[in-house]
Amino acid sequence: MLIPAEILKKVKLIEIRTRRLVNNLFGGEYHSAFKGMGMEFAEVREYMPGDDIRNIDWNVTARTGKPYIKKYEEERELTVMLVVDVSASGYFGTGSALKSDIMVEIAAILSFSAIKNNDKVGLLLFSDQVEKFIPPKKGKAHVMRVVRELIYYKAEDRKTDITGSLEYLLKMLKRRSVIFLISDFLDDGFESLLKFVNHKHDLICIQLNDKAELDLLNIGLVKLHDAETQSFHWVDTTSPRFAEMMRTAVEERLSKYRRFCKKNEIDLISINTAESYIDPLVNYFNRRTARK
Repeated sequence: MLIPAEILKKVKLIEIRTRRLVNNLFGGEYHSAFKGMGMEFAEVREYMPGDDIRNIDWNVTARTGKPYIKKYEEERELTVMLVVDVSASGYFGTGSALKSDIMVEIAAILSFSAIKNNDKVGLLLFSDQVEKFIPPKKGKAHVMRVVRELIYYKAEDRKTDITGSLEYLLKMLKRRSVIFLISDFLDDGFESLLKFVNHKHDLICIQLNDKAELDLLNIGLVKLHDAETQSFHWVDTTSPRFAEMMRTAVEERLSKYRRFCKKNEIDLISINTAESYIDPLVNYFNRRTARK
């Protein structure tokens, strides 16, 4: 299938911008934070004083009458899954870029960082259904396909279903993977499955927020459009009471989610569309490296 020239041009621009960031900032941080995080079984050998008794292979020990332990080796490659929210709420932003634009750039950076590390990369796009699934593979050509889908895929549905996307992902993944879930998390009822995914895999949540969601612009009486439900509401942005009510509701939602992630040891990176995403990502990679 021939790819239109304008698509190739935009993909190339994203590649140039994100690859420069990967080479200058994220390559080393990604390698330090993620390389060798997994372990795979290699063999069994006789127990020696000082070995960790938690690694004893009780089946072999019972069969031979001597204690044996399982020996593990560091995995040489990782499987990285990008799970990206393409619902309508992503088409919002009062800074220089929409949430969806920033999601694309972050996913592209993670993709190029992964292939530089010789890791496999896969992609799942979701709204209130799984829109697109690309199985994990290596190589630049594969990652360029991933980036093309990120830039130009148009969702069939507008709402958000995080639970459904994670259920689908669990069925498709055959091995422990690093999962980057990139969304604004404007959904409900997904918390229990998020805990389960974090237990089976290495889950990192990247949450996009916009300043206007906390601080309404004072522009008088305006008609707001909910892109996901297609409903309209008139609001008075000059009303201090309404502005405070909205701020309290959003702050509570964000705070509740932060507490949930901290309690359940789920990694969370919060990114504001009005600010650079570089520092939050680099700071996260450095924190992760320090706790290894």
